[in-house]
Amino acid sequence: MNVKAPTARAEPEKLDNTYFTDEELNWWSFRAIRRPPLPLVDADIESPIDAFLLAKILELKSQYPNNANAFRFSGVADRKTLIRRLYLDMLGVPPTPEAIQDFVHDKRLDAWPQLIDRVLASPQYGERWGRHWLDAAGYADSEGYTDEDRVREHAWRYRDYVIRAFNQDKPYTEFLTEQLAGDELVGWPGAQLRPEIVHTLAATGFLRMAPDGTASGGIDQNLARNQVVADTLQIVGTAVLGMSIHCAQCHDHRYDPIPQRDYYQFRAIFEPALDWKNWRTPSGRLVSLYSDTDKQKRNQVENKAKQVDTKRQERIDFYITKTLEHELLMVADELQEPLRTAYRTPAAKRSAEQKKLLEGHINIARLTAGSLYLYDRRRDARAKDLDVRRSEKQTAFLQRVKNDAIAKLDKPTRKQVLDATNTEAAKRSEAQQKLLQAHPAVGVTADSLAKFDEAAAAELKRYETAAAEIREYRIRSELDKLADEAKQIREDIPKEHFLRMLSEQPSKVPATYVFNRGDHGQPLEEVKPRGLSVLDAPPVEAVDSVKTTGRRLQFARYLTSGKHPLTARVLVNRIWAHHFGRGIVLTTGDFGYLGDKPTHAELLEWLAAEFMHSGWSIKHVHRLILTSRTYQQSTNAAPAMVAADPDNQLLGRWPLRRLESETLRDAILATVGKLNPSMFGEPVPVMEDEVGQIVLGKENLDGERKPTNPIALLGEEFRRSVYIQVRRSRPLGVLESFDLPDLAPNCTERPSSNVAPQSLMLMNSDFLIKMSESMSERLMAERPDNIVEQLRRGWQLSFGSIPSEAQLANAEAFFVKQNKTFTDAKSQNAHRAALATYCQALLGSNGFVYIE
Repeated sequence: MNVKAPTARAEPEKLDNTYFTDEELNWWSFRAIRRPPLPLVDADIESPIDAFLLAKILELKSQYPNNANAFRFSGVADRKTLIRRLYLDMLGVPPTPEAIQDFVHDKRLDAWPQLIDRVLASPQYGERWGRHWLDAAGYADSEGYTDEDRVREHAWRYRDYVIRAFNQDKPYTEFLTEQLAGDELVGWPGAQLRPEIVHTLAATGFLRMAPDGTASGGIDQNLARNQVVADTLQIVGTAVLGMSIHCAQCHDHRYDPIPQRDYYQFRAIFEPALDWKNWRTPSGRLVSLYSDTDKQKRNQVENKAKQVDTKRQERIDFYITKTLEHELLMVADELQEPLRTAYRTPAAKRSAEQKKLLEGHINIARLTAGSLYLYDRRRDARAKDLDVRRSEKQTAFLQRVKNDAIAKLDKPTRKQVLDATNTEAAKRSEAQQKLLQAHPAVGVTADSLAKFDEAAAAELKRYETAAAEIREYRIRSELDKLADEAKQIREDIPKEHFLRMLSEQPSKVPATYVFNRGDHGQPLEEVKPRGLSVLDAPPVEAVDSVKTTGRRLQFARYLTSGKHPLTARVLVNRIWAHHFGRGIVLTTGDFGYLGDKPTHAELLEWLAAEFMHSGWSIKHVHRLILTSRTYQQSTNAAPAMVAADPDNQLLGRWPLRRLESETLRDAILATVGKLNPSMFGEPVPVMEDEVGQIVLGKENLDGERKPTNPIALLGEEFRRSVYIQVRRSRPLGVLESFDLPDLAPNCTERPSSNVAPQSLMLMNSDFLIKMSESMSERLMAERPDNIVEQLRRGWQLSFGSIPSEAQLANAEAFFVKQNKTFTDAKSQNAHRAALATYCQALLGSNGFVYIE
């Protein structure tokens, strides 16, 4: 381009359908699927799959006539290798030594197919293979897009939907339709939230997986909204169609026959549910799962709790009234009623005179339910009915207290009080008794004791304080008991859960426009909904049977009609890739011109046709592959075969490959005996530890939002990796090193690297160190007081086989050396520490980390 080299044709500013060549329009993946005949091969085969692969291998004979006998499948792997391969591939955890022995000694001719059926029936299958689809869907428990990376509440219901769908072998037609248009299938909005309806609505979480920062501040909202739409289309395009349609967002696709207009017609299918001009943030799209039964029970429980609340409020009112009346007795008679009225008047309605009056009597003004305990303490400190011995010094002391109290009274009241205090108790009138009761400090001293000394004063003060505390405790205890009772009752209120889903707003159908250069601020002509024209997709019309536009439902039915050329091809190729480490089409998310062509085109066609013919059963495809001779091969092959096909594209031997990050962690947990098998539910949280590593844990923030001691997970940390919270900005450290995908916005093909940080992680990871220690404890418990048997059992748990004499001798030598090291270092338990290092060596070895 820099030297202005001529092209075969002039590049137009804008392309139309008629401009693409016949070769482009007839690209292999755009043609209709046709079932090819099986190749004829001069060899025994166990599956039609073998015929297609062996035919390619046998073609090498003509190229290498001197080694013609080398071009065949490699030998069948031994049974121990086969069952371990099957379990790790299909379930994501290794078989137990006992399961291995059962299969090894199973002499039935159909032992292998029977084992396959048992594995496919295991609930762990859905956890393992659901993870593959979740990658393609871009599943995450956080919103991404901004550095804030908000937690994506309730996304886990979509994850659970996927796992259940795989375990049920839900036909792919239903699986796909529910994800693209589950709301329109069930008639939402307005459908009753029965369990099966909730299950279908949860499927639409597929269209809610794109990064979404629209709830965050400080961003261009219109840009962010349109990015969510674009990423959603990218997920649908790569996961379902195997096409990189996002390249046509700004201009006509420069490689695939996808005009820019096609991109926006495709967008129009989804725009009614993702209307960027009438946007709903993530929280605005949540649907409450509260049923009528839940609401009825909530009302019943709440009414019961409110009865206790009422009783408590009555007691509060009683104590406030009692305290108020006591305080009023300490003011002049003519102020008592005005103060009582001012206090009872709501603050907002008090007159200026009332406000001023209360300001002069702060004890009354501050009398509230919250200050009740304080008033109670003050009142009790003034008016305790003491019972102690009398003395002259005590009498003098109390007389001094009395004089101080009387001095504070106004003159008319002071004279009456003095007369009362100077009158003997037995001769006091009823009026005098009431007067002294209204002034407890004087009343107590009037009935003073006979003696006084400093010790007595201290004792009196201690008694008054203790009595006040007892009084305060009694009131607090009564009120707190009622509050706790109401709280306990409310524990029975059903918790409100929410569903994260996608739906349209009825009667609000936005127009979709082509954006000039992809800029939403430069709309051009309006377009109508339609699939890709290169695939001869029909226009998407309204569906009368649904309450909304029905565009997504009609599009889903077109995709699953059996006439769409990409739907079945893309899915069976992805299944193949997960079994063998690479797809028949290497670029599993791109079947266009930039993608690779299939290595075995006829095999891909046959699998796609068979998949549809089987009722779109994913488990049927598994059985075809697993029962094939191809799958059962060993990793060894003749040197001539390896030389002719060094990359193993022809699959003349089993492709040795490393465990994926989640499978490696789960396999370690299962081997150690720590794996928590509980399924479904909210994700296990991740957090940043004190050194900045992302680990499993629940943050416990103080008032300044600084982390303190993490909240215990109580065994949740040992759940399978598919249940670990997927935070886009916080990938779990132990998984990230082993190629955990970057969901931007999704992942249709995981890389598989072999780099130094992986070895360092296996050596230094706190997770692996702790698991090794747990495994050593297991070995000592199962094989006590016998180090040889402990070493043998550790080997058996890790690899599924009994070590040879040479292997066991090496293990013993390693243990002895480690034990001496720890003994010399004066370790408290050298035996346990040495055994733990042995376990760590096993769990980090190639024999454990790779699927043979």
